[in-house]
Amino acid sequence: MKENRILFSFLFIIIVFAGCQDQTERSMHSTDDNTMHNENRDVDFTRAVCVLHPTEGNEVKGLITFTKEGENIKVVAHIQNLPPGSHGFHIHEFGDCSAPDAASAGSHFNPANTQHGARTDSTRHAGDFGNIEADENGNAHLEFTDSFIAFTGNNSIIGKGVIVHEKADDFKTQPTGDAGGRLACGVIGISK
Repeated sequence: MKENRILFSFLFIIIVFAGCQDQTERSMHSTDDNTMHNENRDVDFTRAVCVLHPTEGNEVKGLITFTKEGENIKVVAHIQNLPPGSHGFHIHEFGDCSAPDAASAGSHFNPANTQHGARTDSTRHAGDFGNIEADENGNAHLEFTDSFIAFTGNNSIIGKGVIVHEKADDFKTQPTGDAGGRLACGVIGISK
């Protein structure tokens, strides 16, 4: 009887050890695969896209493309069904548009922890894109090149949210520019 207990104890230790070793090997392979995948992804893509969807009670929709041009990113936005006038246009910290008002997208994307400002300011949030102007038909088009955002590193916009606000960004009120509610939200993803 005593021999059986010793045998069972010994087998139990071997099984636990083997299981831990197998998990460690899987974890190492997973880390190697993820590192290799991330390294390849950093090199392979030069475009990203964001499809804007309306928040609850709104009809705003649009498409934004992000294209790497040297060290900068070219941003091209086409947005429809906006109320005529200026609207705050920002990248937000989370790619989560699940809340009816898109509050789940969080605050402005601000990896350097700086003050809010205009797109042309030398100090601003990386996600501060200023305003987009809608014509009398509710259509807006904006193109610019930005040096604050990137596809990799601390300023990576991949997986972040884009928000179009109900009012103009005043570029002064901290930390949001007093741009009001959120009319549309989308998530930035890698594109071919």
